[in-house]
Amino acid sequence: MWRYILQRLFLLVPTFIGVTLISFLIMRLSPGDPAELRAGGGLAGGGDPGISTEKRGAVDQALAQWREQYGLDQPLHVQYALWLKNLFTLNFGDSFKDNQPVWGKIVERLPVTVKIDILSILLVYSVAIPLGIYSATNSYSVGDQITTLGAFVLFALPVVWAGTMAIVFLCGGDFFYLFPPGGVTSLDYSPDWPLWEKVKDQAWHLFLPVLLLSYSGFAGLSRYMRTGMLEQLRQDFVLTARSKGLSERIVIYKHVLRNSLIPMVTILAGILPGLIGGSVIIETIFSIPGLGQLGYEAVLARDYPTVMALFTVSALLTLIGILLSDILLAVVDPRIAFGRRGQ
Repeated sequence: MWRYILQRLFLLVPTFIGVTLISFLIMRLSPGDPAELRAGGGLAGGGDPGISTEKRGAVDQALAQWREQYGLDQPLHVQYALWLKNLFTLNFGDSFKDNQPVWGKIVERLPVTVKIDILSILLVYSVAIPLGIYSATNSYSVGDQITTLGAFVLFALPVVWAGTMAIVFLCGGDFFYLFPPGGVTSLDYSPDWPLWEKVKDQAWHLFLPVLLLSYSGFAGLSRYMRTGMLEQLRQDFVLTARSKGLSERIVIYKHVLRNSLIPMVTILAGILPGLIGGSVIIETIFSIPGLGQLGYEAVLARDYPTVMALFTVSALLTLIGILLSDILLAVVDPRIAFGRRGQ
């Protein structure tokens, strides 16, 4: 096992470099000039044929100075090499938008996004697994048909539309005011509040964002769980267990459930990237100061250092999620022995 983990950790390096290189090229080759945005909208009119030659020269000189300051006048391979060199010291540079250190902005917002993603994963699995077990053990019943229909409806709902409707109907838009429309704490929040009051306040603010980020996940995973359970229930070992007189509860929860969890653990590797991508929408809709909102604002401002730093953090979290998924496979399925392949 440990040998396999070390091998995977070494493989993370070229994978990580490849992901960051592609992200770097996409950002640098996309339309838009951050120097023009940073210098001001008036400089963007330097190409207007109606302005004088003297003014056009001043505009071009100002843009050249900004590009030199940002390092955008260097070839792409030189820019990437410098960025990769700074990465090993966790130096993501300064933001083009406000000249603040990018690493400081990420450290400030990372806990919020991680908290939302962890709560979403826990909610997805805590709902999907029991729902899948119920649907499999009561297949083709009225309850199974209702849960299947509900899962397909939830899976088809766009999160943008669902978030907008939640704000209109539940956040004081035109109907009820059951949840706050944005933020993670109340306006009168105080660090001196008791712990229970702080938890209650954050739970009130994060309930809708976590639910909206999770509903498509537990809708889809419950169907995977149902399919896996039904497949295992048809196996011979289930018939043998029942013939020995074991209760149905022991057959389901001790023998069938563990084998059915194998695909659920595998899917975990794909849930984390989806949550990171979905947090951009949720954090923007609910004005949550997390990495998603920071990334959205950085893309609009062509803030290359911030966008690249967020790509880096997201890629690293995704690769770690894939590694954890492989390790959990060995825990769920003892037949997997990573360290003894080929022996």
